[in-house]
Amino acid sequence: MIERRIAVPLGVDLSKKMVLLSGPRQCGKTTVVRAVTAERSGRYFNWDEPADRHQIQKLELDFEAPLWAFDELHKFRRWRNFLKGLYDSHHRGHQILVTGSARLELYGHGGDSLQGRYFGHHLHPITASELARRKLVPLDELPGVPREPVPRDVLDSLLTLGGFPEPLLGASEKEAARWRLAYATRLVREDVRDLERIRELERIELLYDRLGAIAGGVLSINSLREDLEVAFETVRSWIGVLERLDAVFRIAPYGPPRIKSVKKEQKLYFWDWCRAESPGARFENLIALHLLRLVHWAADVEGERLELRYFRTRMGHEVDFILLRRGKPWIAIEAKLAEQPLDTGLRYLLERVPVPFAFQVHRDGGRERRVADIGRCRVRLVSAARLLASLP
Repeated sequence: MIERRIAVPLGVDLSKKMVLLSGPRQCGKTTVVRAVTAERSGRYFNWDEPADRHQIQKLELDFEAPLWAFDELHKFRRWRNFLKGLYDSHHRGHQILVTGSARLELYGHGGDSLQGRYFGHHLHPITASELARRKLVPLDELPGVPREPVPRDVLDSLLTLGGFPEPLLGASEKEAARWRLAYATRLVREDVRDLERIRELERIELLYDRLGAIAGGVLSINSLREDLEVAFETVRSWIGVLERLDAVFRIAPYGPPRIKSVKKEQKLYFWDWCRAESPGARFENLIALHLLRLVHWAADVEGERLELRYFRTRMGHEVDFILLRRGKPWIAIEAKLAEQPLDTGLRYLLERVPVPFAFQVHRDGGRERRVADIGRCRVRLVSAARLLASLP
């Protein structure tokens, strides 16, 4: 069994406030929650189970249990009011853990705010450092890159099977493909149906499939609209639905004032990077999700805000990722399948924008070296296996 890094900070926060744990379906939330519940002699309730649902609605809980864990509670239309009342009345004697396969903060359906009553945590698919059982690298030490890369077979498994526990631990490409096909159907026909009250499920499922061809690229809603033969606003709304369900995520461009950069166009990625069709897009998507994990970890555990962006000028210079720290560029990252000389887009950015650290990350090959500093930026060409070992 893979030890999930989130378990420790989640346990610490439960002693202080209610905890809301969100993340995509089947990424391991129930396993984590059941383990925490058993460890603390708590009581687990699943909204999808009729008996548990009845007990929740009637407030027939086990008042002897020191912890209550509620799974998929966001499907209860009055879940915010329910939790507010429960917390206000019982938080001194009971810990409360809530989880769901959606961005919980966006599913309120009205009702009272939970502000000040909870800590939020995000559970991601299994990361390279989790799979390789690497120790957590403090945020300030991250740009230094650890000495020991994750084993090559760890990276290969993640790229081939994905980071979701069932296909990854099953270790079969065929079974992973079968899982992925069923996952898309369940996502649309269960979660979208239950949470969004949308009728055109077939077209949303078709949209989800179409997005595989543009993962890692600039999102063009207009071309998708023409392909699906629906209105522009409809496609934009459906992509928003997929974001709220942690199926896809978008990153915005970074636009320095002195550079004529793209200001509005967003890039789209999957939480399941194996849905990206080309090898290059899949590798870039894997890097993107590991960086998003870093952003979420910094906010949830360290209380520090990072932002994940990309850079592109109107003339075509591009850098895959820029991490902002305290609103300023901190780390620039360019992803390549093979070892190459320093990318011209990365050099263009570093010559014009002060960025303390930069990495050109390659999937294949083991050569790693520093190149000459550009301005005050330390530039490294490193393997993905080495960089990913330092991310949470």
